[in-house]
Amino acid sequence: MSWHVFAHPGQPLAPHDLWTAWNIDLTLLIPLALAAWVYLWGMRNVWQRAGVGRGISVQRGLCFLGASLALVVALVSPLDALSGVLFSAHMVQHLILILVAAPLLVLCDFPLALLWALPRRWAQVLGHRLHESRILFRAWQLISNSISAWLLFTIAVWGWHAPPLFEAALRDERIHALEHLTFLGTAMLFWWVLFKHSSPNYVRYGIAIPYLFATVLQSGILGALMTFTLRPWYLYYAALAIPWGLTPLEDQQLAGLIMWMPGGLVFTVLTIGYFAAWFRVLEQRSLRLQRRDALPTRQELE
Repeated sequence: MSWHVFAHPGQPLAPHDLWTAWNIDLTLLIPLALAAWVYLWGMRNVWQRAGVGRGISVQRGLCFLGASLALVVALVSPLDALSGVLFSAHMVQHLILILVAAPLLVLCDFPLALLWALPRRWAQVLGHRLHESRILFRAWQLISNSISAWLLFTIAVWGWHAPPLFEAALRDERIHALEHLTFLGTAMLFWWVLFKHSSPNYVRYGIAIPYLFATVLQSGILGALMTFTLRPWYLYYAALAIPWGLTPLEDQQLAGLIMWMPGGLVFTVLTIGYFAAWFRVLEQRSLRLQRRDALPTRQELE
């Protein structure tokens, strides 16, 4: 197995070494194991304090399991080493973090588990202080509205794919870790607005349609720019893709297609689904209002 201490150290990965190139890095594995322990312990406390069979669902557990597997595939499996020689593999890695790990971490309620993993007194004090802090409340209101969440997510995607930042992340493990944390954090905020926002359904679904459609556009534009460019953007990959049967330009065009097609397809399907849900909710709301207006008033009954 390959033991990686820096982003992609040593000799470039050769095709015959791919399936042995696991990222056995304790600075990565320990936080992943700790996160799993925190989640299981926190959800155990939720389960006990809410009553057996209440406060936790199989769906939450499956979402956390899926998120954990996605993180292992993206950061521990040979895909991580392959992303050091192929930009297209790097794109797959980023999409797994953004489109799989991040939404599943939101759906499994990882922040809730984190709070419940603390000693009860600490959790109560922390929860009270977070609730009473006007600065934190206003900051959360600012970043958790749909416009801010979309902007932060879009800035992260476009900013980290700018050649200077992208190549800096390839050459420095600390910047590389920051890149992945930024993708994961802004993507979790993006999906939280979509899945967990407290607005009524007819409002939340209505907001989700332009929110997702704008994401389809921005990710499609970036993918198209990568696909139809006439020269490679990243000099780092200039000589690394050739042993894998791709020129640097072909590798970049493949990465653009991966972002444009599979990535765009996810957001497009969600846009259609939310539009259908919004239409159905509006129809049900209209029927309820009609029934309410059709009921006789007390004066009419008298």
